[in-house]
Parts: sequence; C-alpha cells; structure tokens
Amino acid sequence: MRSSYLVAGAVLAALIGFSTAPANADDHGKPPGQNTGGCHLDNGLKHIVYLQFDNVHLRRDNPNVPSDLEQMPNLLDFLEDNGTVLTNHHTPLISHTSVDIVTALTGVYGEKFGFSIGNSFGIFLNGIANFQSSFAYWTDVVADGLPLMVDQRGKTHPAPWVPFTRAGCDVGAFSIANMEFENVTGDINNVFGPNSPQAAEAKANPTKAVADFEGIIVHCAKNSPLCTQNAAPDKLLDEPGGYVGFAALYGNANVQPQISPSGPVKDLDGNVVADSHGNPGFPGFDPLASQTLGYAATMLEAGVPVVYLYISDAHDNEGQSISGVSPSVETTFGPGEQGYVNQLAAYNDSFGKFFARLKQDGITKENTLFVITADENDHFVGGPPSPAGCDGVHTACTYAKKGEVDADLSLVYATEFGNTTPFRVHSDDAPTFYINGNPGQTDPLTRTLERQAGQMLGFDPPKGANGQTNYVTQALADYAEQKLLHMLTFDSNRTPNFILFGNPDYFLSASGKFSPLCTPAQNAASCFQEETGFAWNHGDFQNQITHTWLAMVGPGVDKKGRFGDIFTDHTDIRPTILTLAGLKDDYAHDGRVLFDILDSEVLPESLRAHHETLARLAAAYKDINAPRGTLGAKTLKGISTQALEGDDQTYDKLETKLTNLTAERDDIAGNMIELLENAAFNKQPIDEGAANRLIERAENLLAAVH
Repeated sequence: MRSSYLVAGAVLAALIGFSTAPANADDHGKPPGQNTGGCHLDNGLKHIVYLQFDNVHLRRDNPNVPSDLEQMPNLLDFLEDNGTVLTNHHTPLISHTSVDIVTALTGVYGEKFGFSIGNSFGIFLNGIANFQSSFAYWTDVVADGLPLMVDQRGKTHPAPWVPFTRAGCDVGAFSIANMEFENVTGDINNVFGPNSPQAAEAKANPTKAVADFEGIIVHCAKNSPLCTQNAAPDKLLDEPGGYVGFAALYGNANVQPQISPSGPVKDLDGNVVADSHGNPGFPGFDPLASQTLGYAATMLEAGVPVVYLYISDAHDNEGQSISGVSPSVETTFGPGEQGYVNQLAAYNDSFGKFFARLKQDGITKENTLFVITADENDHFVGGPPSPAGCDGVHTACTYAKKGEVDADLSLVYATEFGNTTPFRVHSDDAPTFYINGNPGQTDPLTRTLERQAGQMLGFDPPKGANGQTNYVTQALADYAEQKLLHMLTFDSNRTPNFILFGNPDYFLSASGKFSPLCTPAQNAASCFQEETGFAWNHGDFQNQITHTWLAMVGPGVDKKGRFGDIFTDHTDIRPTILTLAGLKDDYAHDGRVLFDILDSEVLPESLRAHHETLARLAAAYKDINAPRGTLGAKTLKGISTQALEGDDQTYDKLETKLTNLTAERDDIAGNMIELLENAAFNKQPIDEGAANRLIERAENLLAAVH
C-alpha cells in the first residue's frame, strides 16, 4: 500500500472463470476508439497499458497457498499464454513504492531523479533532517529550493509522458506516482497558483478537492480534441528541447467531463468511482482493481491511447464489501486467510471484465502493448498457519502470530548502549539515519552509531512460541556503498549518514526520546513489540523483497511464458517500451532494452547484429551496475557491512577498496550503456571488440570482490 507500510463454491468458480460481461457505448459515455488518429506509434501499436501493482506476488508466500497471481488466472493466463513473464526481475534500492515506480517510469535509478530512500526522505536544513514526501507532482520544488525530481543537471528530471505527447498521443494516469497530483496543497499551488480558484476550493473543502484533483490526469498531445475544454497548461520548464503549447486535464473534475460526458466514471462493477464520503472522483491512493481498471477502460474508450495505472495490494483489508471481513476485525491478512482470498477473487473477476470489455472495444493484444509489474514484494511477518497444510482455497488459514515488530531506535540505543546521540530516521525495516549536525563519515558520532548498529539485538515474537532474540542489522551502507548502489543524488543534503538494512520482521522508527529506558534495562525484548495492524514489510534489501516480476504482452513481444533466463530490473522497462513504440527519450537510461524477449523484426538492425556478444554485454552490464546485481550484492554484505561494523583500520581499508571498485565500475558501466543505448536508439551496431574488452573488465571486477 501507499500507506506506511478459503473459499469453496462461488469463490473457487471466480478464481477459475473468465467474465465475458458485455460492454457498450451507452455504458461508457463515448464510442470506443475515438480520437486516436493523431497518435503515431511503431510496430502496429495503437495503445499502451502500463500497470504497476503494489505488492502482488508471483511467488507463493506459503507453499500450500496459491500465489496472488495464481489466484488471478484471468490475468496470469493472459500474460503467460500471450507474452512473456520475466521471473528474475528486481527492484532498485531502497525497495519502496515511490522509488520503484519512478525508477520504472524513467528508466534510471534514484540518483538521477532526486530520491532513492523511500516514500519520504530527509533533507538536512541547518543540520537537522526535515522529511519530505517522495509523492508529489512531477514539477514540485521542496524545502531546500531544488526540484523534488532533481536530476544531475540540478533541474527537474524529464517527464515520462513527453515522448508520447510529442508523438500526438494523449497520456492518462490513475494513481501512479508523481504523474498526477499527490496532494491538494503544494501540488495545486505549484500548477494553478496559491490564489487560484482551485486553491480556494482546496481550502474550503479539502475532502472534495482530493476527489476532484488528486490521482487522475490526462497529459494532452498538441491539438488533442479531448483537451479543447477544461485543460490548463502542462508546464515543463526544464524539459530538454522545450515543451511549449501542451496542456493537461488535471484531476477527475476536469477529466471526467471529457471522457464520460454522460456522468461520473464507473468501476467495472457499475459503481461510481468515488471516495469514502461519496464524492465522485479519485477514491484514494489504495485503489481496487475494479476502480483502476474501470477508469482506465473509460480513458481508453475516449481515445486516450496511453495509460499508466496503479492497483493496491490485496493482502490488506480494503473493506467488508470486498474482503467479506469487517475492518474492525482485521486490518491485514496472512496468506490463505479468508479476506485475502476473497479480495484476490474480486481482483480476478475485475481482470476478466477488463479484458472482455477491451476486446469488445477492439483493444486487444494484437494492437496494444500490456506492461504489468509489481513495485516490490512484501515480506510476511507471522508465525505458522493453522491448520497445518491449509491452502486458502479449500481450507482457510489463520495465524495466531501476525504483525510486524516495532521498535523505537532512540530508546534501543539508549537502553542497549547508553547512547543518546540525537538522530532522525526514515521509519522502515531499513531506516536511514540522519544524525543531527550531519557529521562526517569518519566522525566518532557516526562511527559509534554504525558499530553499535551491528551489535544491536532485537526480539522477534512471531518466531516461535516464546519469540527469538536476534541481530537487528543485516547490512549497513554509508556514502561509499550508497554511491555504488546509485543512491547519491545531486542534492547532498538528502544523503543519510548511513542506512541500516534490518531484519525484515522489524519496523524501526526514532522518536528522539531517550527515556524512560526499556525495562528491564539492557534487555532487547523490552524494546520490541509486535504490532497487529501491519504484517507485510518492504523497503529492505533481501531477495524476498527485491525479487519481483515483469510481464509484457503485445505486438513485438515473444510468447515465452514464464522466463527466468535473464536478470532484469525496473530500469529496463522504459527503454523496452520506447523501442517497441518507436520513440526515444532526451536522456540516457540506466536500463537496457530487453531484446531477448522481443521479436527480431521489431528490432533495429543494430540490436540484431552481433546478437550473442550483445546479450553477453547486457548481462555483464546488469551484473555490475544493477543495485541487486552481483556486484551490489557482494559489496553490500561483503565489504560495506564489514567496514561499518569494524574498527577504524578495517573501515579505512575497506572503504578505500569500495571507492576504487565503484570508480572502476562507473567507467566500465558507462561505456557499456553507451554501446547499448546507441544500438537501441541511434542505430549504431556495437563494436564487437570494444564490447568483449568491457565484458572481460567486468568479469575481472567481479572476481576482485571477495
């Protein structure tokens, strides 16, 4: 979710069935396929549907319980039968909703778009960290006077909709990060002005303003017939090459009259898409599948050919109408619990209706690129299910122990070590430390906190009947490792002094209060308490969290089914979409085109020549450059953590080694991606000799890390 953080009979039929409910023009307000003539995409593409789930899993979290996608066969069968599901796909670091989505939207890591920490990040102002949400409109400016989305020029990172609108394609977004308003304060003031009618509405009735303006947008192509009314300027002042004369429909209040003139937009079940107060419009940033897909279908039918979408997870209780379980009873579910399975059944039904409706509209896999992924994968914090062997479908599971383990690091340091150094953190199972005064990396304050982090003990109630004492920290990273992991942005004030990658069962915060100490004194168990409201953690580095999936279906995509032969991550999504669409960005990506899963006829000759060497080059590039590639995994655990936990001599030796490795990596990877980008977007075949030399250097670099 964006927030902090079995059934027989009818439900089983819903899991297996495929809805063929009819859809007609009267239901949707406009005839299908209207206003798409100005959009120019290659390879027979007429539409692009990009969907990013929140924590929907391909893997099984309980081996006996079908996975999230296995319980949505209307979606999974469509993906596996008609395209490729990449099963060796990964997030960046830190693995969090905001960072993961924006990485996928841009094709670059957080160092190049301004944040890499999580759903919020600290900014040192006068030596004290003030926290800024990572969710805000693309062109917002934050407290230090720099853009939220600051790139390495010190300007706002180029926006993901620009190549499409320049090609004559309107681009719609529903709940996806930062492409639309995320709030009704700074975002409205930024776009419309603090004295605008929209700002006045937000002050007078903020609840209705959320439904009217947040979460929904259409970025318009020039002369788009959809945007002749209700549109306002789409200002991107830092866009390379300029971006003048473009407009946007901001929020449901402006989008709905254009895409559904007969009345409010409805979800796939015929309900008005509305907030919890009954205001038609944006329902909030935890939308259900029926809401997101219903709004998307209406956009597509109105002639918006490119849509970016987000759907909430299914393991948190989204309400009794969906889960069948009262919100007052449970707020989160474990694998195979009744409410969880019910919600997945509803999601499955929504995808059946969605694909059937689009098919009737002539929007099919023959003319539409479907790109679907999950931002990250959550780690379930809980004990064993009951009864043993429950599968969720025939026999519902229950959990006696379920819930993340919370601790206040300020009190933990004071209790276990007597350390009252003031600091703030981005609360997480991988908290980022911003030490008051922003001391240097070798300052005794910093080094003491780091070493003590490596010794810190926690208590984990879900681990067995009597709980379990274990180490809180599983990895540590300061500036040197953050640089290797592509986490240091243009704005050094956003850089944490160090990051504690914790046991994924823990959720760690810092109140700044050092008393009263946990009692009995120096007892780890007394500082750690199980919290029942949330049971799914992400934001950390573990494979269970960072290993997710990516699926593509459509013209030019091979039908490989499940395919785990190549390592991919979120940066690879953007260049692959653009290659299929025949478009390009005005900047270089960190990801590479996934030519391994594309039909050769849709690739430029430069991506077909020297194919074997090109594949080896791409694999070696991901090995050394992806945060969850081989080099990142080796250095985080094998060098950085040992350095920060060690004495000063060990620290100095290992930090020097890490700095040198990063410099060598940057040189090799920079040359590799230049070859790959030129082949993909500039029709320049790779120099086979140069490629082989770079591959050899990458192999030697990996061999040097022990």
